[in-house]
Amino acid sequence: MRHPILLAACIVGVVAVAGCGKKSGEDTVTRAFQDVNVVDESNLNDVMLTVADPNEAVSYFTRTAQENPDRIDIQRSLGKSLIRAKRNQEAASVWGKVAASKDATADDKVDYADALIRAGDWAKAEKTLDSVPPTHETYNRYRLEAIVADSKQEWDKADSFYEIAIGLTTKPGSVMNNWGYSKLTRGDYQAAERLFGEAVKQDSTLFTAKNNLILARGAQREYSLPPIEMDQTERAQLLHTLALSAIKKGDVETGKGLLRDAISTHPQHFEAAVRSLRALENAG
Repeated sequence: MRHPILLAACIVGVVAVAGCGKKSGEDTVTRAFQDVNVVDESNLNDVMLTVADPNEAVSYFTRTAQENPDRIDIQRSLGKSLIRAKRNQEAASVWGKVAASKDATADDKVDYADALIRAGDWAKAEKTLDSVPPTHETYNRYRLEAIVADSKQEWDKADSFYEIAIGLTTKPGSVMNNWGYSKLTRGDYQAAERLFGEAVKQDSTLFTAKNNLILARGAQREYSLPPIEMDQTERAQLLHTLALSAIKKGDVETGKGLLRDAISTHPQHFEAAVRSLRALENAG
């Protein structure tokens, strides 16, 4: 008579084990989907911060931040997306909240200073950078320190900060361009030319550095293009810049010749150069 009781106990045990197995399986599936959601969110955030339309990214992170008000990582992404959208005042406001958070890092303060500089609040940017611990030695921190020093015409400090920043990055092209522009505004055209040339060597896609290089050469009445990488359209645009530099220096005939070269070089109709040449010819 004990056999049915034993069998019933065994059945209960099997059901219990099966139940545990089912619950364990459900938990595993739930965790798996949570992991997938985290990965998907991370990928989507990366896409929004890099290749998405800047204003669409702002809308996405604004909505996500409202849904997750305690997530500082979303606030950071919102600040970055506002910078991409060139909505600098709003970006400075968001980064200010991030920097004031209990979970803020030194990098957050540096990003706040960056946003303040873009928004034109130089005094607050300098104060924010001063609050960053001196042990926080990063490329972005020293790049901004250099820009602030430039704005105050503290040239020695600017040069020192630019040099440190260059040593802290594997892609120094843009900061070399900034340093070169600083030298250009000081009238140190040879140093500017050298820095712009180095910037282009580091990153041949920096057209701004190429154009600045031409300005530095034109300021020294060097009216030939340097041996740098450029396509046909860039060559025409650089010849146009060189022509305007020559005209500004009073070398009008040289400028006319460079404008003609620019027009003939450009693969399409170069309206700006045509207008400049026509204005010169009509004037004299």
